[in-house]
Amino acid sequence: MEITVGITGASGTIYGQRTLQLLAQSGAVETINLIFSGVVPTVAQVELGVNLKDPNTEKINEWLGLEANSKLIRFWRLDNLAAKPASGSNKQAGMIIVPCSMGTLGAIASGAGTNLIHRAADVCLKENRKLILVPRETPFNQIHLENMLRVARAGATILSASPSFYHKPQTIDDLVTHLCYRILDQFDIPHSKKTQWTGDEVSQRGDS
Repeated sequence: MEITVGITGASGTIYGQRTLQLLAQSGAVETINLIFSGVVPTVAQVELGVNLKDPNTEKINEWLGLEANSKLIRFWRLDNLAAKPASGSNKQAGMIIVPCSMGTLGAIASGAGTNLIHRAADVCLKENRKLILVPRETPFNQIHLENMLRVARAGATILSASPSFYHKPQTIDDLVTHLCYRILDQFDIPHSKKTQWTGDEVSQRGDS
């Protein structure tokens, strides 16, 4: 499977990092086309304390804990509109934008994209491929909500970064990982089932 991942400048870079790590560990993904928006290095420095300035594949592999010579991730510059994800003739499963800023959402909703993330998302919509947008903004104003509705009607899935608690998370890492499992579910990518809801506890309480 080939998939494109866009990480934008919204708060929540850790969601992008963990999604990439889980995709890499799944064994189901052969190629990840990775694109950063221009603000990502700044947000990553503030939130994660990592230096992603002047990113390249080697630096990305180090960030994700992959082998230095791993060919899994192909990093594309934001202004490279000749990159593979910009063309509908490049066969892939779809795209994840995690986190997805409201500026990126608005550009996709308007169809007036100006960079590779916008174009790659537009390609997924026109080719009827999966496009998963993970907004973290809160609260949403009316423009945000209208833009979400527009892209949902066009075929995208809005998977907001809203953590759940039924799996009894003990750490921030538990919350982040579970949300990223939900992202992988959209592509039927295998992962740990330990946080999957079974209903067993409800049944047990009802029987007592």
